[in-house]
Amino acid sequence: MQMQELSMPTKYDPQATEEKWYDFWIKGEYFKADQDPEKAPYTIVIPPPNVTGKLHLGHAWDTTLQDMLTRMKRMQGFDVLYLPGMDHAGIATQAKVEQKLRAEGKSRLEMGREKFLEQSWAWKEEYASTIREQWSKLGLGLDYSRERFTLDEGLSEAVQEVFVKLYEKGLIYRGEYIVNWDPATKTAISDIEVIYKDIEGAFYHFSYPLTDGSGHVELATTRPETMLGDTAIAVNPKDERYAHLVGKTITLPIVGREIPIVADEYVDMEFGTGVVKITPAHDPNDFEVGNRHDLPRVLVMNEDGTMNENAGKYEGMDRFECRKQIVEDLKESGVLIKVEPHLHSVGHSERSDAIVEPYLSLQWFVKMEPLAEKALQEQQGEDKINFIPQRFENTYVRWMENIRDWCVSRQLWWGHRIPAWYHKETGEVYVGKEAPADLENWEQDNDVLDTWFSSALWPFSTMGWPNEGAADYQKYFPTSTLVTGYDIIAFWVSRMIFQSYEFTGERPFNDVLIHGLIRDSEGRKMSKSLGNGIDPMDVIEKYGADSLRWFLTTGSTPGNDLRFYWEKIEATWNFSNKLWNASRFALMNMDGLTHEQIDLSGEKSLADQWILTRLNTTIDDVTRLSDKYEFGEAGRVLYHFIWEDFCNWYIEMAKLPLNGEDEAAKLTTRSILAYTLDQIMRLMHPFMPFITEEIWQHLPHEGETVTRAAWPTRNDALDFKASVPAFEAVQNVIRSVRNIRAEVNAPMSKQIQLMISTSDDQVQHDLETNVSYLKKFTNASELLVERNMPAPEKAMSAIVTGAELFIPLADLINIEEEIARLNKELVKYTKEVERVEKKLNNPGFVGKAPAHVIEEEQAKAQDYKEKRAAVEVRISELAK
Repeated sequence: MQMQELSMPTKYDPQATEEKWYDFWIKGEYFKADQDPEKAPYTIVIPPPNVTGKLHLGHAWDTTLQDMLTRMKRMQGFDVLYLPGMDHAGIATQAKVEQKLRAEGKSRLEMGREKFLEQSWAWKEEYASTIREQWSKLGLGLDYSRERFTLDEGLSEAVQEVFVKLYEKGLIYRGEYIVNWDPATKTAISDIEVIYKDIEGAFYHFSYPLTDGSGHVELATTRPETMLGDTAIAVNPKDERYAHLVGKTITLPIVGREIPIVADEYVDMEFGTGVVKITPAHDPNDFEVGNRHDLPRVLVMNEDGTMNENAGKYEGMDRFECRKQIVEDLKESGVLIKVEPHLHSVGHSERSDAIVEPYLSLQWFVKMEPLAEKALQEQQGEDKINFIPQRFENTYVRWMENIRDWCVSRQLWWGHRIPAWYHKETGEVYVGKEAPADLENWEQDNDVLDTWFSSALWPFSTMGWPNEGAADYQKYFPTSTLVTGYDIIAFWVSRMIFQSYEFTGERPFNDVLIHGLIRDSEGRKMSKSLGNGIDPMDVIEKYGADSLRWFLTTGSTPGNDLRFYWEKIEATWNFSNKLWNASRFALMNMDGLTHEQIDLSGEKSLADQWILTRLNTTIDDVTRLSDKYEFGEAGRVLYHFIWEDFCNWYIEMAKLPLNGEDEAAKLTTRSILAYTLDQIMRLMHPFMPFITEEIWQHLPHEGETVTRAAWPTRNDALDFKASVPAFEAVQNVIRSVRNIRAEVNAPMSKQIQLMISTSDDQVQHDLETNVSYLKKFTNASELLVERNMPAPEKAMSAIVTGAELFIPLADLINIEEEIARLNKELVKYTKEVERVEKKLNNPGFVGKAPAHVIEEEQAKAQDYKEKRAAVEVRISELAK
């Protein structure tokens, strides 16, 4: 067997390979969508990351799944568009830019809106380049010629179009409602930007006096400072304890305001005293109660969380300082009954970490009921959106069925400014895509739209909508698959769906593939506070992108969380090297074989037939499982075929013809090695694009890149069904002999006499016609295959399908030496049993030792006894 010179190093070095191939793909425009009318489209729009920093492991998981799908579909002949883009991330970006300005001794307010926006755009450009660099490190096959940004000109036009149309339909309105208010950034925030944390608080029990002097009413609150805005107290209409109080009034302590006692089913009779304070300006449920009972709304805080003029003597105090002072004042006046410690979940701003205040504010809202109703109706039809796994459809449906109106205005400068103007004299409201003609008489709304408003339009605005004649909109919308996490089904997926149905009449995507969250090895969510986050760039630096990608794509099933283990990344690295070394061996034995010289028509050995048949099965399975998004299973199938079938079995058996004198058999073997490796690289390419490109370029091939090579399909001419059971019969014998050798510590170098007694004609035939494999891989000096052979004395045996194997013990070991060795083992285990039993029979030990220590010693005793018994049986067998 002659080895040819090869430029492949002995170990795969991702750092020397990955950047080279990504530049090659980009320069070759291999990721650019074709707009080919002959090809069916396949579209994925990347969930736009925020331009606020680096991508994390969750982004890496999300985008790797997308990239795998698009690479596979491109190879399957689809016209693939994998569209990149980024989100302006209003609150987060503005907070970062303001933080940067403060460090420079500057202020947003001093700078003015226009100059501040210039600074924000500069920030965007800096971090956009960082994100693109990370995308390239991950190997994402993005069409950068179509990159979008949620504040670019085309998307801004789409946002204005949607806002104006919804306003004209009466589906956008302006009104006072309770919003999630961040006192630090002084803006409303969305539900998804509220992070709940458990905090040690308290239940403060107060006694409010009835105005007529006939008694008191006891109630409790966790936010005493909001009592200054109470405009009623409420009881349940079915609560007989308080029926006589409904219609009466109480005098609000400190404030002295007379407020009514109302009956409302919102009140839980079983919770606390069954009486609740109603503060319509500072609680969403109280707001609804207030609407039902026509209660006034008294706002007692400023936007920065300090108390306002309605707070009386507490004006100017921070809300939490006010809380302490009110409790002291009520204690002195006898209104405070008791304080109970109370652990409760409190909303914090994701951006500033400030405690979120439910706050009455004049905001713009989207009226959700008719939009949700239309989307839910579409989900009942034949062309409904497919959720994978299906259980997440219920999450979507439940959210839409219980949806509330959506607050879409934000008190920021960075974002889509609301296209609404107010007449300076009359107060008239004008909403339009163009400013009023007499602009000097109007003032534009200072607020911007919620970031989710623009990202809700992402699947179609990125394609050129509202220009419905745009080529990309015509070809690539609706998109094919959305890949995202289960944590934003409500906040992003649902919004894309109802906006798409409303403005395009189409579903935005056919499938929604849901993945879970990445957690650390202990199952904890990764966070800055725990310090357990993993930077994907660090993983790539150490092990390469392919190792990270394989772990992310094959490490879990759809919808489930994924735990990060460095050990699994290292195992993937070992798998990469196994593939690399197998390819090196094959290439060194190709003898300069070209693609044109590959010939699969020659006579094939059993191993040849078997590997080609297994390849067909692997192609079928990987394709089928990938189409069902079961990438973990697809990866398992590929791993087994590559590691076990190809590397551990076929390559070893290929050495026989490669070392032989039959030139025709050599050509067939080389051709099969080249063909099988080519097909493996294609199957593996979506998972591990870099190493597969590197190996494929060394293989005999046609075409410029594996990323544009055709996806493998079954070749029935290379399918030999009978070879599978025949090869398995050979495998079973070889494995059993290896196991017997291992059992008695007999090295492979020691030749043996192998006797095989068959009970099946087909097995007899398969073994007899493949004795060359059996002799070579069992190192048998003599091989006998007969029907119903009697069992010889003093022989090791093993039963396989259709046969029984016998190996004389004398061939494996020196029986006398082995008995002597086993007797020493017997003495050792007997002493261990006696030692442990002595300890367990010692009352002093049993009385003082912890239960788990005693259990460990009992387990040791049992283990030693079992080993002693096994040695005794072995000595008995050898002494016969």
